[in-house]
Amino acid sequence: MREVVLGTAGHVDHGKTSLVKALTGIDTDRLKEEKARGITIELGFAYLDLPCGHRLGIVDVPGHEKFVRNMVAGATGIDIVAFVIAADEGIMPQTSEHFEICQLLGVRRGVIVVTKKDMVEPEWLEMVQEEIREYFVGSFLEGAPLVAVSSVTGEGIDRVKEEIDRLVAASDFSEAFGPFRMPVDRVFSVKGFGVVVTGTSISGRLAVGDEVKFYPGGQAGRVRGIQVHSDDAKQVEAGKRTAINVQGVDRESVSRGNVLASAGCLDPSYIMDAEFIYLSSNPKELKNRSRVRIHIGTAEIMGRIVLLDDEKLAPGSVANVQLLFEEPASAWADDHYVVRSYSPVYTIGGGRIFNSRAFKKKRFREANQEIFRVYREGEIEDRILQHVREAGIAGLTPDDLSVRIGLFGKKMAKILDAPISARKLIMIDSDRKRMVEGGVYEEQLVKVCAIVEEFHRNNPLKPGIPKEELRNKLSANENLKLFHSLLNDLVRKGRLSQDEAVVKVAGHEVSTEGDTGELKETMAAFYLAAGLSAPTVKELREKFKGSSETLVKGVLDLLVREEVVCKISEDLFYHSQVINKIKEDLVKVIRENGEIDAQGFKNLTGLSRKFSIPLLEFFDRAKITLRVGDKRILRERQKQ
Repeated sequence: MREVVLGTAGHVDHGKTSLVKALTGIDTDRLKEEKARGITIELGFAYLDLPCGHRLGIVDVPGHEKFVRNMVAGATGIDIVAFVIAADEGIMPQTSEHFEICQLLGVRRGVIVVTKKDMVEPEWLEMVQEEIREYFVGSFLEGAPLVAVSSVTGEGIDRVKEEIDRLVAASDFSEAFGPFRMPVDRVFSVKGFGVVVTGTSISGRLAVGDEVKFYPGGQAGRVRGIQVHSDDAKQVEAGKRTAINVQGVDRESVSRGNVLASAGCLDPSYIMDAEFIYLSSNPKELKNRSRVRIHIGTAEIMGRIVLLDDEKLAPGSVANVQLLFEEPASAWADDHYVVRSYSPVYTIGGGRIFNSRAFKKKRFREANQEIFRVYREGEIEDRILQHVREAGIAGLTPDDLSVRIGLFGKKMAKILDAPISARKLIMIDSDRKRMVEGGVYEEQLVKVCAIVEEFHRNNPLKPGIPKEELRNKLSANENLKLFHSLLNDLVRKGRLSQDEAVVKVAGHEVSTEGDTGELKETMAAFYLAAGLSAPTVKELREKFKGSSETLVKGVLDLLVREEVVCKISEDLFYHSQVINKIKEDLVKVIRENGEIDAQGFKNLTGLSRKFSIPLLEFFDRAKITLRVGDKRILRERQKQ
C-alpha cells in the first residue's frame, strides 16, 4: 500500500527541525556542524505513527539560502508539506522561495504551522496569521489548516498531529505497481554490507533480491537489504522513506542525484520537452538558451532552456520549452522539475516534463504547438501516436514507449492493441516489436511508388529498377525491415511487382514502338552481320550517333535481356547466333581432343587474344567449359 511522505518547508531558523522533534521525538540534525551552528544543513528524516493507522515518513529540509539545493532534493516525492513560518518574523525570503518550489514540484496539500507562538504577543500573532492567510490566497494552501504552536511548551503540537492525521486518512492509497524508482538523496557505506542509499520511493515496489540499476550511469546491482523507517523490510512500496543496501556497485560510482530503479525503466537523455513556468517574482525577462541549474529528482544538472515560441519570456509566463542538459538526466513524463538561475543563484521557475526522451525541435514551427497541445490535452493513445510519429521511419518499440509514457508490460500492450489493429501503428519488425506511425508509413509507400515510376520515365527500355537501387534511393535505406515491409505491402496490394531483384509498376512492359523498335531491329541486324568482328561499345555509339547515347545503351540492354545479343564483357557483345556457332565448334573440338587451350581456341576462331580470352571466360561463366590449369574441358564431362 502506498504511504504518504510529509516534508517541511520554510525560512531558516523558523523552527522546522524543532517542530519535527516535538511531533516525533526524533532530532533530525545529525551532523556536528548542524549541532554547532543550530541550523539544518543536510536532509533529516523521521517518522510519525498516526491515529489513522499509518506511519508517516517525514523529510526535514534546510531553510538557509545556501542549502536550497538540498531543500529541493528533499522536496522531491513529498505528498504533504508542513509549511513553517515563525511568528516573530512572518514571511521571509526563503518562505517565498520554498513555497514556489513546492508549487513547481506539484505539492498540492499541506498544513501551515506558525511556530514560536510563545515568543510573541497575541495581537502580533493575530496580525501575522492574517498576513499569512493573505499570502497564500489563490494557492494550494488557501484554506489549509493553520495552527500556531510552541515547540518549547508543546502547545498546538497535538492539533498539528490531528490535522496531519486528517489529511493522511483522506489520502488515496491506491498505487499502480510498475517499475520501482527512487531518487537518491544520500549515499554511504556500511562495513560488511557495502553501499547503502536512501531516498523517497516515488513509484512501484522493490523486494530483497531484485536486480536494480543506478541511472544515468547504468551501474547494476542486487538488493541485499531494505529498511523502511529504520525497520528491516522484505519489500518497499511507493511513497516511503527507505534505505536500500545494494550489492555489486562501488561507493564511488553512486551519488546523490542518481535514480535507483528497476532495470530498463529509464532511458537517460540530454533533451526533454517540458512546460516551463517562469515565476512572476523574477526581476527581468528570460532570454532564449539561458544557462541555468535544473533540479530534477535529487539531481542538479547544468543546462539551457530553449524557448520554442519566444525570444524572451516575461515574468509570470508559461512556455513550451526544451531542456538541454549538459549531462544525461533520468525522468518520466509528468515528473516535475525546478530551475534556478546560474548566478546569482535563486529559483526562477520550473514545471512538468512532457517527454523525457525528446528529439531536438526547430523553433517557431506550427507543428510544435500541436505537439505540446497533445502533451497537455491528449489521451494516452494520442500521446503514443505522437511519440511514434516523431520517431519517423526509425520507429519505436513498446519498451521505448514505456519509458516515454510511464506505462509498462501488460498495461502498455493492452493500450497498443487498438492502434495496431486500426493500422494507426504499423509493425515493421515482429522480432523486436518495432513500429512506425501509420501516416509516416503511408508517406514511405508513396515515396516507393514515386521512385519506381520516375525510374520508368527515365529508363523506358529497362524492365524496372534494381531492388538495391530502390532501397538506396529511399530515405528508409538503412532500415531494412521497413523497406521489406513497404515492398511486400505494395506487391500484395498489386501496385508493384517484383521479378527476382527488379521492381516495377505492376503491369509495366518495355515499349519498343516507333523509333525505338526500328533501332532495336537495326542494331540486332548490325551485330548479326558483324559476326566475329563485333564492334566495341564506342564503335556502336559511333555507328548510331543519330540516336542519343542513353537510347543506344537502353536498346543494347534490351537486346541482352531478350537474349538476342550476348554480353561477353562491359565492352564486348556478340549476336546470340554467332555465340551459338562458336559454342558448337568449341564443344566439338573438346569432345574430339578432350581439352583445348587458349592458343587452340585462338586458332579455332581466328580471333586475337583481345577477343578470344574474354570469350573463353564467358563460356566458363556460362558453365560450358571448366578451366583446369591453362586448359579447358567440358563441364558435362565432369558430371559424368
